[in-house]
Parts: sequence; C-alpha cells; structure tokens
Amino acid sequence: MSDAGWLDRLQSGFRKTSERLGDNLGGLFARAALDEQTLDEIEEALIATDLGPATAGRIRERLAGERFERGLTEQGLREVVADEIEKVLAPVAKPLEIDAFPRPQVILIVGVNGSGKTTTIAKLSHLFLEQDYGVLLAAGDTFRAAAIGQLRVWADRIGVPIISGPEGGDSSAIVFDGVKKATAEGIDTLIVDTAGRLQNKKGLMDELAKIRRVLGRLNPAAPHNVVLVLDATTGQNALNQIEVFKEVAGVSGLIMTKLDGTARGGVLVAAAEQFGLPIHAIGVGEGMNDLRPFDPRVIARAIAGLAR
Repeated sequence: MSDAGWLDRLQSGFRKTSERLGDNLGGLFARAALDEQTLDEIEEALIATDLGPATAGRIRERLAGERFERGLTEQGLREVVADEIEKVLAPVAKPLEIDAFPRPQVILIVGVNGSGKTTTIAKLSHLFLEQDYGVLLAAGDTFRAAAIGQLRVWADRIGVPIISGPEGGDSSAIVFDGVKKATAEGIDTLIVDTAGRLQNKKGLMDELAKIRRVLGRLNPAAPHNVVLVLDATTGQNALNQIEVFKEVAGVSGLIMTKLDGTARGGVLVAAAEQFGLPIHAIGVGEGMNDLRPFDPRVIARAIAGLAR
C-alpha cells in the first residue's frame, strides 16, 4: 500500500471517532463567549469521546487562556483539539525496531482472547518481511487448539516458518525450540503468541514467568519486547487491560487494532496519556497492509476531524 493509500485508510478509519466528537460538541460552537459553563461542557464532551480526563482538562485550560474575539468556531476548537492530541501522541509513536544482537529478537505478544492477537501477529510479521527481516512464529498459546490452528494458517499464508505443539503442551518448551531454531538459522525475530486467560491471572503470570526463565537461559536479554494487543472497540476497558497486563506480563509497548470499526478511537489518546508506553503500530482494517506505525500529527487531525 502506498503512503497516500495508508493515509486515506487512517482518515477513513477515524471517521466514526471524529463524527462522535462532533456530535458530542454539537451546539457549543455558536456561543458568543467561552464562559465557565461552556468550558465545562466542552471538557465533558471531550471525555465522552474517550480522550481521557487529563487531555480534556488540558484542552479546557488552553481554551480558557486563549482569546476568541468572535467566539469559538468549530474549526478553531478542532485545531486546538488536534494540537493537544498531537502533543500526547508524539512521545509514544515508536515503531518496533529489530535491533537485538545477537539475534533473534524475541517479541512476546500478549492480549485477551478476541483482541485480534493472532491476526496482528500475522500483520506484524508481514511488516517485518517487507523490511527484509527473517521471521519465525511460535504458537505459545497452547491452551486453545484454535489459536494454534489459526497461527499455522497465517504462517502458511504469509510464508513464514512456525514452531508449534499439541493443545495443552508446555508453552515454554515451544519458545525454547523457537529460540534454538531462530539462532541456528540466523532468523532475525521470533514472535511468540501467548495465552490471554485473564480470568486466571495467577496461572497466566506463572506461565509467562516460566517462559521468561527459559528465555533467560538462552539469551539474558530476551524477551526484548512484550507487546500488548488492544481492541479499540472495547473503549475504556482497554485501559484496564493495560493496567493488568503491565502487572502480569511487564508490557513494554502497545499495538491498537480495530480502530476503523469504532467511534471510540479516542482511547488511543487516553492510553498514551495515562501510561506513556510506546505505541508501535495501529490497525485500521483487515488487510495485511492495514497495520502500520503512525504519524502523530496525521492521527491527531483525523481524530479531530480535520483534513491532513
């Protein structure tokens, strides 16, 4: 996909979010003065768009400090919103770089079942293949036969090797075999799927700790990344997932998916504001090319409903 094509996808993907922002702000633009009541209502509208209270509060303060001699126009408000969102996103927009030495770079992918974890692994693999990196997948979610099967299908479809075992098998043994194979064959990165059973937090924590111990024996620096996949359609629940997976898995970065199917894309901003974790990529469609690193300014203007 060309850069222009991707930018068009982004603009389209955030349309529901920008429309929701416009609906929430409806009727506030024509007021002659920015009194306290209007500022309060604007702040509430921004929070209702999932931007988070901190960002909404900063936008309110900025509006209160600026002079709008002819009243606040819709364009003026959207420009302020875009500017403040860009400030929040700029520090966290960090592509996932393959820079580990010695190879492989081990990337653990975590997330609740249904978040789009398996598809995201495939899209991330595709992104790395485009950059001429060798990729090996490890089916570490041995709790569900479906997860193993889906990852095998994707591996075959994108043409990358996969290490897998039986349902109920030892996920750390799969990871061990993956590191050995990647090291022996000079493969750049090992991407590991992991179980997403948050209802058994203790069991998941124990499993991930075991994987870490096994990795530590082979490569003390591994895992190099622990990436949490989030489903944007869950809105504020995505923030709860970050909190839990930080505790359980030591998350080092985020990927947010399904931004094209929701009016709750503002949660991307809330996640950046609240946690400050690197956001490596976002997903705005089902195609292989629909997961990419992002430009903070483009996203900010898309959320605010402004042309790029």
